[in-house]
Amino acid sequence: HLAQSAAFLEILHSLFGLVRSPVTATLPQVSSRLYVTWGVLYSFPEIRTHFFVVSLVIGWSVTEIIRYAFFGFKEALGFAPAWLLWLRYSTFLILYPVGITSELGLIYYALPYMKETEKYSFRMPNKLNFSFDYYYLAFLAVGIYVPCSPHLYGYMLGQRKKALSKAKTQ
Repeated sequence: HLAQSAAFLEILHSLFGLVRSPVTATLPQVSSRLYVTWGVLYSFPEIRTHFFVVSLVIGWSVTEIIRYAFFGFKEALGFAPAWLLWLRYSTFLILYPVGITSELGLIYYALPYMKETEKYSFRMPNKLNFSFDYYYLAFLAVGIYVPCSPHLYGYMLGQRKKALSKAKTQ
């Protein structure tokens, strides 16, 4: 949970221009991970044994191992080996759909627990005269995946094309 929470800093780094990644790419990726980590897995332990947890952890882990190895080489040596560059900009072709499917699958399997427990929900009447249903927030989250996922995948395809074509010319 701590590592995923620390990823929030990536949004700030992007927002303040400390990294080249645009906020439009960083915000949805980090937000979805935080939602799944805290809003689904932490909040509803009943689903932590589901197969989608395995595929999620593998997808996220392999992605981050390659990503940080790539940046580590670039920082330490000023370059990354060609094979690592290729991995950095190619494994998402498979791992991104695995991650998205796992995230959406876990949200789906958490829905009955969200509805049954009413965790994080507020019912009226109350002092604030306000009602909120976490169960329906999950549907909103899934609805956000629909436009964001193709946008992010397209962004990454563009980054891949740029990085690999630049590597060929060097």
